[in-house]
Amino acid sequence: MRATGILRAVARSGQFLEAGAPTGLTGLLTHASPRSSLIYIYSNTLDKLKQLPESSVYRQSTEALTKHRLNIIESTKPAGLSEWQERVRKTIEAHPQAFQSVASQANPSEVNFVPRYTRASPAKVAQEQKEEAPEYSPEDMSKFISQALEESKISRGEVEGVEAEPALTAEQINELESKIGAGLIEEVIQVAEGESQLVDTMIQSRVYEELEEKPVEGQWTYHERDRHTPTTQAPPSS
Repeated sequence: MRATGILRAVARSGQFLEAGAPTGLTGLLTHASPRSSLIYIYSNTLDKLKQLPESSVYRQSTEALTKHRLNIIESTKPAGLSEWQERVRKTIEAHPQAFQSVASQANPSEVNFVPRYTRASPAKVAQEQKEEAPEYSPEDMSKFISQALEESKISRGEVEGVEAEPALTAEQINELESKIGAGLIEEVIQVAEGESQLVDTMIQSRVYEELEEKPVEGQWTYHERDRHTPTTQAPPSS
């Protein structure tokens, strides 16, 4: 739960949580846009899961949980969402590198506008680490840093003139947290990010393929459940 003092302050200040304020958990601050962040992360995770075989138990279970939580998030809408979408539609569509239009899982006729999150894939990072870093002149480095900062700004959705999505009220966020049942919404975001990264690792490692070295027959018999525990003693007859 959020610190009691924070909730009381919210009640006095207009029913909205302050972005960056302490949540009551050490090192975890109030997220500025939890709804759009989760919609993007969950949608991206579902897209990546399609690369795994449909028979994969991991894919089936993760898809089910992700779709369930995505439906909860999408069904909770801030006041003025439709009007905001109309106001920013043209600007967002003009910056596809910074924003993504995500069809609603619950109602495909509806669209969510969410900022993109950019993360290097594990495979790309591993490949770059193997390669020797090229030498740059001071001028090249200065130009490279400027470009990187600009790309980072764009990737975070910091496009001039774009109005932020209306915020959820503290009551709406509390309802979301109760329906999801996994702690604070900020904790839910952390778990969603971790799951998205895990899918990348699963795809990169191709864990769904057959083992290169097959286990010999009976290799795991020793570790089977109840192999080394006596049967439960029957209760005394009455």
